[in-house]
Amino acid sequence: MSAPEGLQFPIDPETHRASTSHTGKQIISEALALVDNKLSQQVLKEKNWRKRYPHYFKAMVYQGILYQDNPFKIASQGLHKAHQLFEFYRDNQHHSLKDFMRVPHIQNLHSITIKGKGQRAPEWYIPYHGQELRGQALLNQIKAWEEQGIIEPSHADALREVQAHPEWLDLSDYHMVLFGAGSEAGPLTWLCKWKANIVAIDLPNEKVWSRILNTIEQGNATLIAPSQEPLAHDSSISELSHKLGANLLTQTPEIAGWLAQMPQRLHMAAIAYLDGEKHVRVAMAMDAIMQYVSEQKPDSSLMFMCTPTDIYAVPKHIVENCKQKSRERSTIEKLLAKGVSQLSIRHFLKPHSRELYHSNNGKDYAISDCLVIEQGPNYALAKRIQQWRAIMAREQGQHVCINIAPSTTTHSVTKNPLLRAAFNGAHLFNVEAFQPETTNALMAAMWIHDLRNPKALANPNNQLDHPLELLMNGANHGGMWNAAYLVRSALPFAAIYGLVADKFPLNKK
Repeated sequence: MSAPEGLQFPIDPETHRASTSHTGKQIISEALALVDNKLSQQVLKEKNWRKRYPHYFKAMVYQGILYQDNPFKIASQGLHKAHQLFEFYRDNQHHSLKDFMRVPHIQNLHSITIKGKGQRAPEWYIPYHGQELRGQALLNQIKAWEEQGIIEPSHADALREVQAHPEWLDLSDYHMVLFGAGSEAGPLTWLCKWKANIVAIDLPNEKVWSRILNTIEQGNATLIAPSQEPLAHDSSISELSHKLGANLLTQTPEIAGWLAQMPQRLHMAAIAYLDGEKHVRVAMAMDAIMQYVSEQKPDSSLMFMCTPTDIYAVPKHIVENCKQKSRERSTIEKLLAKGVSQLSIRHFLKPHSRELYHSNNGKDYAISDCLVIEQGPNYALAKRIQQWRAIMAREQGQHVCINIAPSTTTHSVTKNPLLRAAFNGAHLFNVEAFQPETTNALMAAMWIHDLRNPKALANPNNQLDHPLELLMNGANHGGMWNAAYLVRSALPFAAIYGLVADKFPLNKK
């Protein structure tokens, strides 16, 4: 058995194996410790973590709503525990992650700069169902999504602002750091149209870098990429694709040091994704790098994209939207849903919660539970780590862009047969799953809005009534928040419908 390398889950000294469940429970327990000590202790005793984890994630949101200080307590405790637990292995030696990020004499990465050959002026449009929506057609689609409850009004307003300010798209004075630059749901293609200086970090992989380099070459942006050795600036794409890249999991401190020495202000986007337990590890790697760079360069900004299949505090108007969706159901649908729910002992087609919770800021909020159990506790933990960092960083005065991106038919999602089928049938419940090219256009625009618009809530100078409003604002949940049913209770029916629709041409009436 080969020795572990890089960032790893802690090894149990008794079993000599890593337990993702044990680590996850320790982190969530610590996150809850100052806001609900009894539940914090219960987490550690939980025997069925992979099925019961939503209960504890929902409790964190509930406790976060009650008091304005609680989200900071939860985030601070959770991040501290995570950085304390995760380990870093190198040369058969293991260290705590937080200590290894401070180790001197690490190997330096080299840089190469490549300019795109494109000359087109920056522009923005939305690719949607085979069309490129611009001008009034773009505005009409934004309005339609807003009226259908697919996107929040704040998301629609932000998109309209970007459309009204084409001058925002010239990013020649911005250095945009992409962790996982080749991500299918990332903004690379748009930054390459907007003259950005793109600091691209992705695995040393010929296929990945060939795509990145070709995208750069066709656009008007400038690429800054890491390499393990000095490279000639006139190297061919073929040669460079074999030489570029850095591994977030095994070169975490090197990447942090490489970024920290750059003289420019950096705008860092945590968009890397890996399957299973690696997703938690890469989330921790990005977090460690962001934390280190932010300490060295306090003017750095952070960007995250949240998943809609999670549990969120939501505005009061969402409750009325859910009630309206419920009222709009046909009599047959209501009777069918009631019968299915009763027969399944309320496991299927369970109505969304309508309960409001009062915060000490004087406002009421609801909880939207759209978590899909099949995605697993590792996925939920990885996304929660990013939320925690966003909440803490903004409180500490950093510019933080964090928006909920819609469910998207990327390869990493659709290779799961259940999720692919569910996405195909999502419209049955007035939920829309987006194609990657549409999501990319929308979320790239949201990032630019949050950086350019001085009134954006990403700007720490603008007042939030509650820390969790940072996550509510600008959400594109694809309609999940407004759905009549709890998402995971409707998933089997969406999947069945999607499977049939995949085989036969069905149209929704």
